Amino acid sequence: MLIDSLLLLLAVTSTGVVLTRRSVRQVLALAVNGLVMALLFMALQAPDVAFSQIVVGTAAVPMLFLAVLSSMRMNRKPDRKRE
Repeated sequence: MLIDSLLLLLAVTSTGVVLTRRSVRQVLALAVNGLVMALLFMALQAPDVAFSQIVVGTAAVPMLFLAVLSSMRMNRKPDRKRE
C-alpha cells in the first residue's frame, strides 16, 4: 500500500517536472521528485541508495542547475526594442 502510493506520487511529481515551463520551478520540481524517489528507496529497504539519491538527486544536481541558470541570466545582454 505504501509502495503503491509512493509510486503514484512519483508519477505525479515526474509529470510535474515535465510539464513545468519555468526553469526555476522545474528545478524545484526535480528536487521534490528526487525526494519522493528517496522515500521510495527507503520503503524498498535500500537505505544506501536512498541516501545517495538525497545527496545527489535532491541536493547536488538541483543546486548545480540553479547555479547554471543564474549564470546564464547574469550573462544576458539587455534586449533592444526593435522598431
